[in-house]
Amino acid sequence: MTSSGGVTRNNSTDEVQKMSQYDAIIVVSFGGPDKPEDVLPFLENVVRGKRIPKERLMEVAEHYYHFGGKSPINEQNLALIDSLRAELKKSGPDLPIYYGNRNWHPFLADTLRQMKEDGVENALAFFTSGFSCYSGCRQYRENILEAQKEVGEGAPKVDLLRKFYNHPGFIEPMASLTRDEIAKLSTEAQSKNKLLFCAHSIPQVMADHCFYEKQLNESSRLIAERAGSEDWELVYQSRSGPPSQPWLEPDICDRIEELKDEGYKAVTVIPVGFVSDHMGVLFDLDTEAVDKAAECGMEMARVPTIGTHPQFIAMIGELIRERMGLQEEKRALGSLGPSHDVCPANCCLYPRTRPAAAAGRG
Repeated sequence: MTSSGGVTRNNSTDEVQKMSQYDAIIVVSFGGPDKPEDVLPFLENVVRGKRIPKERLMEVAEHYYHFGGKSPINEQNLALIDSLRAELKKSGPDLPIYYGNRNWHPFLADTLRQMKEDGVENALAFFTSGFSCYSGCRQYRENILEAQKEVGEGAPKVDLLRKFYNHPGFIEPMASLTRDEIAKLSTEAQSKNKLLFCAHSIPQVMADHCFYEKQLNESSRLIAERAGSEDWELVYQSRSGPPSQPWLEPDICDRIEELKDEGYKAVTVIPVGFVSDHMGVLFDLDTEAVDKAAECGMEMARVPTIGTHPQFIAMIGELIRERMGLQEEKRALGSLGPSHDVCPANCCLYPRTRPAAAAGRG
């Protein structure tokens, strides 16, 4: 049965009982340094096994030092967890919530070890990435497997919640936030304003083996429609690979300069690919893109990331309940339907002969 673009499923009593055995939630994220002396060790964790040029590493380190050597991502994730804890206490299921990172404390292995000590056997994971690609999904699943091996016998089983890129709990508040920012532009700027939906660039070879671009375009289209604009594009930021390697384009700053030449008076930047205002957003958008727009004599509005928006937090609770068999409807907007619960074997593959991977920033 279809409802609001989603589907309804009926589970047998045995299936519901099995799914209801989940006894914890784990929020899984990228991680980020907490002080200046953490910056280089953190970045070395990020690029381990990847051929990222040394000069690029030092360039990114300077971005952190520019903001005092501390990423806001950990505090933002803790705020999300606090909000989710309150949501689950109100609407259920009232489960303990843990926090584990790929690249910095608390590391996933340490978190799973604590969960094991606490008696957790089966957990549901929420990844702070709403889109499917190697860096944003499959690599996190690999990180969890590695952490489980490190913890050893008795390590909790961890299942992933489905991707939320087209869920109304993400799309509708982002559209509302976009309308609010457009309204802050001058009347003249609003008449010639381009919506730029921005996400982290990834190598083209990675994009060729996942639905990253397709999902980003669908999210952007759905948000733009509800924000009342047909004039939008998808752009990228944070490229970190060698010039010889193709990455997703166009770069946001390059596109802003082109839009000036096309007669645009303003850009409204929507960081659709991110859920919090971490370093990539603060530097690439609030510093570099802002400077580029000013250089071009254009107004720029920057839409907030979804963060702890009540509709988004309620959506995470909804995803938990549906996966546990406590809710039948699986809501999704648009034509693509709800994402899968269990990733197929060939999902988000990335050839092991890759020359570099997306470094990312927390």
